[in-house]
Amino acid sequence: MSIAQRSPKHQAEPSLRAVEVSIVMPCLNEAETLGACIQKAQSAIEKDGLSAEIIVADNGSTDGSQAIANELGARLIPVERKGYGSALIGGIQAARGEFVIMGDADDSYDFTAIAPLIAALRDGCDLVVGNRFLGGIEPGAMPWSHRWIGNPVLTFISRIFFHTPVGDAHCGLRGFRKEAFQRMKLRATGMEFASEMVIKASLKGMRIAEVPVALRPDGRSRAPHLRTWRDGWRHLRFMLLFSPRWLFLYPGAALFAVGLLAGAALEIGPVKIGPFGFDISTLLLAGFCCLIGYQLVVFAVFTKVFAMREGFHPPNASYAAMFRYVRLETGLVLGLLMVLLGIGGLILAVLSWQVMGFGVLDPRTTMREVIPAAVLLTLGVQTVFASFFLSILGIDSESDPR
Repeated sequence: MSIAQRSPKHQAEPSLRAVEVSIVMPCLNEAETLGACIQKAQSAIEKDGLSAEIIVADNGSTDGSQAIANELGARLIPVERKGYGSALIGGIQAARGEFVIMGDADDSYDFTAIAPLIAALRDGCDLVVGNRFLGGIEPGAMPWSHRWIGNPVLTFISRIFFHTPVGDAHCGLRGFRKEAFQRMKLRATGMEFASEMVIKASLKGMRIAEVPVALRPDGRSRAPHLRTWRDGWRHLRFMLLFSPRWLFLYPGAALFAVGLLAGAALEIGPVKIGPFGFDISTLLLAGFCCLIGYQLVVFAVFTKVFAMREGFHPPNASYAAMFRYVRLETGLVLGLLMVLLGIGGLILAVLSWQVMGFGVLDPRTTMREVIPAAVLLTLGVQTVFASFFLSILGIDSESDPR
């Protein structure tokens, strides 16, 4: 029997009428708690008169979880690819409902209290995220490191990087429109799936809301699948990789600015600040700062353009304008100009050496000619080849002049 519930009122099979809500539970050896979660979801379905189904997305359980799901009338969806995100993606893709409610099968969330999530979806929200800090966290339900460090820090970073309008970005109980899920094109296979959903919904301008939900200690006798440091790093890594501004652009721009300002000051002569004296060694480091910073900025542009082309990021008007006005030829001209200036600086250094009869030179004088010339030459070469690569990435964006 593959219906969402077993009701003494013998309600119509969801398969025979439109399914409004699909309740998806990822499952990996949850025999101790899966039955309670399914029964609570069934109670909510009957109490609220929902046209709904319950889906258990099984990720290879070996403890009899599949039999429990079948016995209680849930739809069992086997998902071979391992991972929390993989299980959810498999279960959600199989969902028939217009709305999807997802929640862990460890009995830490109360499936009888899903009505506020559904109400928000009916009100037009694309994504509704539970907030455990507003709904209450029972003693022992969340490790102190997760409650006071992990979740607040990662949620704060997501708000800074992506302007996500939620206060608990990693709550496992949430609801969304099936159509919105399809537009998100989620790919994360692990625990970072929760971050990816909120981030992509924010980037795509979806309507997001949050509702208070309670968290209780899970009912399993074994340790949870979540690994604090491993999964925390996966969340942070995903946010960094998904934000070229914070990973590349801002650090690169800051490094380039510091190198440029320091180099400009030292190009005139040594600088002394208090007991510290700065000379050509610092000038050389300033040149490296410019090179590294410039490369990071170029990486930021490459990453952003690639992410937009592949659908990871929504289209950006400023980048579209860049391809309209800054073409391959523009980059080539700028790069070649820097190369010529760099070559000119090296020629000037050689002429200075000639004046000294090609003898021993004072490096504190000659390096002030060689270092800027070498930096300009390198930046010019980088600009030329970066322009070619960027033109390849944006080739579909370039209009046909004919």
